[in-house]
Amino acid sequence: MESENKQRCQTALYEEEVLVRRIGFADSQGYSGMDQFQDSQALAVLKQLHDKQLLIVNSRRRNGLILYKRYHAEFAGPGSAVGGLFDLDCERVLLVGNFSLVYPETTDERQRAYALRRQWIRLTRQITDNPVPAQRAQMILNQFEHYFDSETIAKVPDEAFALLVGVLPHTVHNVRNLADREF
Repeated sequence: MESENKQRCQTALYEEEVLVRRIGFADSQGYSGMDQFQDSQALAVLKQLHDKQLLIVNSRRRNGLILYKRYHAEFAGPGSAVGGLFDLDCERVLLVGNFSLVYPETTDERQRAYALRRQWIRLTRQITDNPVPAQRAQMILNQFEHYFDSETIAKVPDEAFALLVGVLPHTVHNVRNLADREF
């Protein structure tokens, strides 16, 4: 009986730890770029993804979603499909810009959204094909500068950019600081 209770406690603690890792990243890992409203909105989006809901990042706004997977991150920009069966392994999300999701209403909308998600993934892959880490970091920062204002980019943590292109967060930090010194 005692060993059964101990096992239940260990299981509950493990499940709580997994939940904190999956959805409590803003508080547990010290991301200061997000406020409490964004935290709750990110948690709601993550729940929708885990519930297999297929959604589209609103193409009428300058926004996007960084999907943290186990060992990397993916960016879903305006018009991209998220959720469904594709993002069940998503551990956390970061909302970027004036964030909004919409439900696809037609098969054509879904197909366009899938195609746009593939294009965003291809763009990121082209960047990661570069063998020089500092250049990859600079290229992803440049891409984000095309879509978002500097205030929005400043809120995105170094870790997010690093996971997008396979570099260390320190590399992104150094590239950002170098760019700041040049101005």
